[in-house]
Amino acid sequence: MITDAWITTKVKAQFIGVDALKDSNISVDTADHVVTLKGTVMTEAGRAKAMEIAKMTEGVTRVVDQLTIGPSTSTMAKAKETTAAAGQKTKEAVSKTGEVITDAWITTKVKSQFVGVDLLKDSSINVDTTNHVVTLKGTVMTVAGRAKAVDIAKKTEGVTRVVDQLTIGPKK
Repeated sequence: MITDAWITTKVKAQFIGVDALKDSNISVDTADHVVTLKGTVMTEAGRAKAMEIAKMTEGVTRVVDQLTIGPSTSTMAKAKETTAAAGQKTKEAVSKTGEVITDAWITTKVKSQFVGVDLLKDSSINVDTTNHVVTLKGTVMTVAGRAKAVDIAKKTEGVTRVVDQLTIGPKK
């Protein structure tokens, strides 16, 4: 004897691996041997294939089509996540003052923040930035000066990492 539960399982199992149903989100309900298909399929061909599979399944007397064509909610959710991530990256690429954050912008910003800092007096610091990674080279007078220079660079907007190649001692 074929049960509604068996029909539902059989229909769902036959959907697996069918190219026309890729990225679809179909729920299968069976009552009195009548199968109802709900959810989304990506194309009209997907809808036709889902209907055909259900109709050809042993024990099915009728198929009710409640499918819609378009991306499934899970596909849309992924798209929204991707869009949100891209939006965040775009926000990160623009400074608080609306300037585009480039490597050159970061280098200039870091150097300008070193000006007038007592711990960096008599230091000779070269700032290089590649892909938002700042490399500090040169000399500082004290350990505290080194720590201050690294801290300033790390806290600069747009900087993802700081490479410390500073040495302690008098200017060369």
